[in-house]
Amino acid sequence: MISAWVTLLIFSCMFCCIWFNKDMAAFGTFFLRIVLGSTMLFAHGLPKFFAFERLLTRFPDPLGIGVMPSVILVIFAECICSICLILGFATRLVLIPLIITMSVAFFIVHADDPFHKKEMAFLFLNGYVSLFFLGTGAYGLRVSIFKTPPKWLKFFLETH
Repeated sequence: MISAWVTLLIFSCMFCCIWFNKDMAAFGTFFLRIVLGSTMLFAHGLPKFFAFERLLTRFPDPLGIGVMPSVILVIFAECICSICLILGFATRLVLIPLIITMSVAFFIVHADDPFHKKEMAFLFLNGYVSLFFLGTGAYGLRVSIFKTPPKWLKFFLETH
């Protein structure tokens, strides 16, 4: 039932963009942010958050920093960064931990697995890299946390 409502919402938004001659690229960026962020949050981040203690006994330590720091960094990326991604807050900045997490999952954790086992990490990684280049898009939360951000930070915060 929920999937029917989501499908109806998506097609309604697409119809409105076409009918009212709105920017389809901006809607596409918004849609990609919502889908990738919410999928990561609800399918991966929150289950890990609620199973934190259980994960400490079986989570891999691919970078050699310890199991607890690995779990905390993954939960941070998959929960906090996904929420920021959904909202469109500092999109490029919050994509960095997500890109690193999916790179570690694809290239290190699942390195010896067949492709069908690491396909999801590959798809998330490519979606996140695409969003990194696209930026927040027209529909996103634009909050300035600096009066005038340093030049190197303007790209990541998308201030002009």
